[in-house]
Amino acid sequence: MTHTAPRTATIGDLLLRTAAEHGGRPALRTLDGTTAWTWAAYADRARASAAALAGLGVGRGDTVALWLTNRPEFHAIDAGAALLGAAPFSIYATFTAEQAEHVVGDAGSRILVTEPQFLERALAVRDGGRTALERVVLVDGAHDDALAWDAALDASPAGFDVDAAAAAVEPDDLVTLIYTSGTTGPPKGVELTHGNVVAQIAALTEAVPLEREQAAISWLPMAHVAERMCTHYIPMALAWQVTCQPDPREIASTLAAVRPEFFFSPPRLWQKLRSAIVARMGDSPDPAVALAAVGLDRVRASLVGAAPCSPDVIAFWNGLGLPLCEVYGLSETTAVATVDDPRDPRLGTVGRAVPGVEVVLSDDGEVLVRGPVIMRGYRNLPDKTAEEIDPDGWLRTGDVGEIDDDGYLRIVDRMKELIINAAGKNMSPANIEATVKSASPLIGNVCCVGDARPYNVALITLDPDARPAFAGREDDEIAAAVERANERLARVEQIKRFHVLDEDWVPGGVELTPTMKLKRKPIAEAYAAEIEALYAAKG
Repeated sequence: MTHTAPRTATIGDLLLRTAAEHGGRPALRTLDGTTAWTWAAYADRARASAAALAGLGVGRGDTVALWLTNRPEFHAIDAGAALLGAAPFSIYATFTAEQAEHVVGDAGSRILVTEPQFLERALAVRDGGRTALERVVLVDGAHDDALAWDAALDASPAGFDVDAAAAAVEPDDLVTLIYTSGTTGPPKGVELTHGNVVAQIAALTEAVPLEREQAAISWLPMAHVAERMCTHYIPMALAWQVTCQPDPREIASTLAAVRPEFFFSPPRLWQKLRSAIVARMGDSPDPAVALAAVGLDRVRASLVGAAPCSPDVIAFWNGLGLPLCEVYGLSETTAVATVDDPRDPRLGTVGRAVPGVEVVLSDDGEVLVRGPVIMRGYRNLPDKTAEEIDPDGWLRTGDVGEIDDDGYLRIVDRMKELIINAAGKNMSPANIEATVKSASPLIGNVCCVGDARPYNVALITLDPDARPAFAGREDDEIAAAVERANERLARVEQIKRFHVLDEDWVPGGVELTPTMKLKRKPIAEAYAAEIEALYAAKG
């Protein structure tokens, strides 16, 4: 049985209501058990954080930069800022000082809260003199050039009325900024309101079996809209218990320890977990044993998104009795615009529009979305906002799609990334890449090249976790995997030649955004010699 989240006006309303109704239930914890807060304790810390931030001059309409890992303090400080009507936003752990300077400057933040591992970069942003940043606040430890968070708490103004501040917040006030990954340029700040987030929660709780008091794991960057929704905002509405894992590389062991009831991940982890099961139990494992082996035996709702997922991967999990719902959306749609129905899944699609949201196609096949989840706009970019959202409220997604008679959406590719080969044939590189990646657990990333070319070639990286199992036969396995993938592709889509790179591509690096989207132009520039060699090869 699903439970519809209360249709309250702001995030602060959600938090305070849940704390009042479920105060004694667990809310936030660390895996080692050193921190374990109830909902009452979480709300108390959020109130204290609000007062501390107010003492630092933060008020309604301001922004607060958070350079923190996934930890309980993030939730308390972020929620505290939201109680004030300020807009807290997260900085990716992988950002350089220069990248952080851009988002902090664009947001106009005067306060940045961080932890020791990011302190040097945070101070460089402040001391660079190119932003409005005045103060760096340090959670954990002490430093002469930063204000300790405990000192900020101790200096909170006496008698500050947090409830009055929270009551003044309106649904149209900003609740956060999400800086897009920047595949084609500097990240843009997506302005999301309290109303956007509350509408998203209401839509998802109606479309997906999200129940009260479930267990979840916070492990992906809070700078990404999906993680903010799944393990920060939704738990406020449904009184979930969230275990914080600051190191995403430890997610496999965390799954086994927590055994969550809700889990979200981009496709790559679902692929890795499938490979682990098949390697240990074969292609037809016992469902109960297989799910228990990877810590997914208690999952009631599971989502995959943020990148295209191979239907084979979804079919595998569905076959184990774990309905894996593929979602589609953007930061600009407050995460989810469509979701596959776990009761009537359509492999190869991203499902139907969530309740309250409209999804249609333009005359040239672009996916358009309208509804209460659409962002307020891009920060400091009114012309860009007007370009992306028309006067009738339709957001241009930049994605090419197809919608069947039952309303199920299939994403073809990004409009600007479609390959048109030398013969004029249109192809989806994302579909080709997903097919190749799913052909072997040894394949980490694939970048297909073929625009204005006579045929397609690919750059391939190896998955470092899978390499030991294929030691000494990597070349043979990749060649066989490409051959298997080509059998599933149309002739014009097939990979004729490929180059295996020695290095791995990491999120936030030259080749991948922090959310693991391919940076196609930088890849083309960085590997121009390898690409040209593939086309110059004979035979």
